[in-house]
Amino acid sequence: MTTGNINVSVENIFPLIKKFLYSDHEIFLRELISNATDATLKLKHLTNIGEAKGVTYGNPVIEVKIDKEGKKLHILDQGVGMTAEEVKKYINEVAFSGAEEFLEKYKDSAKESGIIGHFGLGFYSAFMVANKVEIITKSYKEEPAAHWSCDGSPKYTLEESDRTERGTEIILHINADSEEFLEESRINELLVKYNKFMPVPIKFGTREETVAEEGSEQEGEEKKEKTITVDNIVNNPEPAWTKQPADLQEEDYKNFYRELYPMQFEEPLFHIHLNVDYPFNLTGILYFPKLTNDLNIQKDKIQLYQNQVFVTDNVEGIVPEFLTMLRGVIDSPDIPLNVSRSYLQADGNVKKISSYITRKVADKLKSLFNENREDFEKKWNDIKVVIEYGMLSEEKFFEKADKFALYPTVDGSYFTFEELQEKIKEKQTDKDNKLVILYASDKETQHPYIAEAKDRGYEVLLLDSPIVSHLMQKLETTKENISFARVDADSLDNLIKKDEEQISKLSEEEKTTLKEQLEKVIPQEKFTVQLEALDSNASPFVITQPEFMRRMKEMSATGGGGMFGMGNMPEIYNLVVNTNHDLVNKILTTKTDAKKERLIKQSLDLARLSQGLLKGEELTNFVKRSYDLIK
Repeated sequence: MTTGNINVSVENIFPLIKKFLYSDHEIFLRELISNATDATLKLKHLTNIGEAKGVTYGNPVIEVKIDKEGKKLHILDQGVGMTAEEVKKYINEVAFSGAEEFLEKYKDSAKESGIIGHFGLGFYSAFMVANKVEIITKSYKEEPAAHWSCDGSPKYTLEESDRTERGTEIILHINADSEEFLEESRINELLVKYNKFMPVPIKFGTREETVAEEGSEQEGEEKKEKTITVDNIVNNPEPAWTKQPADLQEEDYKNFYRELYPMQFEEPLFHIHLNVDYPFNLTGILYFPKLTNDLNIQKDKIQLYQNQVFVTDNVEGIVPEFLTMLRGVIDSPDIPLNVSRSYLQADGNVKKISSYITRKVADKLKSLFNENREDFEKKWNDIKVVIEYGMLSEEKFFEKADKFALYPTVDGSYFTFEELQEKIKEKQTDKDNKLVILYASDKETQHPYIAEAKDRGYEVLLLDSPIVSHLMQKLETTKENISFARVDADSLDNLIKKDEEQISKLSEEEKTTLKEQLEKVIPQEKFTVQLEALDSNASPFVITQPEFMRRMKEMSATGGGGMFGMGNMPEIYNLVVNTNHDLVNKILTTKTDAKKERLIKQSLDLARLSQGLLKGEELTNFVKRSYDLIK
């Protein structure tokens, strides 16, 4: 037996490991199973290239065992194993990675071997949860097995072992404050979280399985079944993203989605298979789920893997932000990670990967639109928030989206921007040759305004996503000579100004008198009175909210854009009074102040009611007053 000191570069690295090296103690299991996977894949590679003579790779598994009574956790593999010299080198020389050296030695032939490990410190994560760690290992080479032991100090022992089977067993003597890792449910939870798709089968205990008895099928008799005990393999070593798209059917993609999200009962709308090996290596499958208009609750559903080892579900920086609302998996060995594999570092590859994913998603959406426009239109409301967000945040995506982004009308028709321009240019071009695109955000509350616009032969879009104000601003600055106006932002004559102007039936003196009468009754802190000469069939009182003010407030509310403090400004509306309507003339000519006031209040409240602005006590008073009028 030999003893010695571990070659460390600080006085005592173990407290440092326990407190600072890894942000989350639970990842010790991920690191140790990653090491076991590396050892197994190394053996596979060496047998493939003929360097492990006389060794059969077979069907190796990695096994995790709990010894609750002995307070020990075992991780066993059937990989390359280590000689005593290799234990000294790889285990005692901290931060010297066996995987790194292996890759360097076999760099030309090992590119496809799937070696996971990059970090020599991975093994030492065991000391976050164990007060003593043992390694019993037998190399594939013809050398004696070795037994290494360390109690969390820089001192270790190394002696021969009587182990005869190739591979390595790590034994963790779990410390008192980490006994949760002796619970079957906790270990199973971690295996599913981090190792669900590792490339080598992982055994954790056994399970019962019902099978047909051999020779039990007699003609006319029922098949007999029996229960057998089988290894409980917790992972899927060949997940869908590791296969070629040509080898997968639509049902395979759906089954994989269910595997990723077993509690998600809705099917995804469609998927995008990522598969690139130059200038970086990236595989994965992204799914478009049905999305709501809530931009916050959708994120962190994409899982990042590195050679099938789960890293994080916070993929910000790798996946463009607008696509973080999607679901699925991205796997890349070319994404640089720090020692805990949990945080991205700045790197040019990450930007290239982000650009590639953006382009791939845009191309897929374009092909879906071209191949089956009717189906694409049906799915629009479920995917529009991602596309609109992408158009706002990624310039290249904005350019590509011009060919498939849709603009739905209140009647359920869908247009691309080019189609929309062609459809409305004749009627909705104003006297300054600007194309005015009318839209509604709520078909119910804005119905009177929509109806009037449709009576004039205008198209009204239905744009109701939370970021539509930002998108309209972007379109107005990108496209030439267009503006968006919500259908209730002003009178139609003001929204789409033509050369012809309506002549008011009232003289200037009468208009001045009318305005004074109205402002005595109408609360000026809430409404700005505007007298307009409109069509005599148009409504007498119309409440509008100026497009600019309302849009700035909306943009403030959803973050970015808008003006500072705009979101806190009180709601102020315009009250457009049609001077050509008979009711307005009646208000002007009514002799008694009480009757005049009642007419103004009733007309204002009817306008407020049509906008959903009449509530509480004011609504109660309006109803009482209305009953009095019809007595």
